[in-house]
Amino acid sequence: MAGKCIAVFCGSASGRHHNYHSEAFAAGGTIARAGHTLIYGGGRVGLMGAVADGCLNAGGHVVGVMPQALVDREIAHTGLTEMIIAADMHERKAKMAERADAFVVLPGGSGTLEEFFEQWTWAQIGYHQKPIGLLNINGYFDPLLAMIDQMVDAGFLSEAHKGMLFQGPDIDALLIGFANYRHPAKKVYETC
Repeated sequence: MAGKCIAVFCGSASGRHHNYHSEAFAAGGTIARAGHTLIYGGGRVGLMGAVADGCLNAGGHVVGVMPQALVDREIAHTGLTEMIIAADMHERKAKMAERADAFVVLPGGSGTLEEFFEQWTWAQIGYHQKPIGLLNINGYFDPLLAMIDQMVDAGFLSEAHKGMLFQGPDIDALLIGFANYRHPAKKVYETC
């Protein structure tokens, strides 16, 4: 899967109780050394800035996509390979999704989860066939993974669509999984 564009969703904060920042920096470096381009939200702050800096530090290409309103708040990273200015958050997500070949989700807040769930949902209903991975740093996504198991147990999510997600603490393993990804069938709906 060398030479792909990896979209990363992650927090604009650095987090507490664990060094998420250094893990994000390392993930960015791994993406670069694997020969991939990083596309992300364009920020210089929090994990967003760390993953971009890690990729750039390793000689990688980094594309930021940021709405003008956030650029105006002076949180845009100024050292990127390319910065795309979007009109709003909807356009930002659309541009990232369009250019991405795969998605990696690092720890973050509600915005990170919203981006993750949108791409996962779109994959389930056949809007795209791109792999998605949760970089489960320090067990951050363990409660979410338990909720996903509950969705399956309660009959709201199929095993096949649960199985679409790659997860683990090792970005190298996620990237290897992406290279071997086979998309499951589109979601089948119950009939009345």
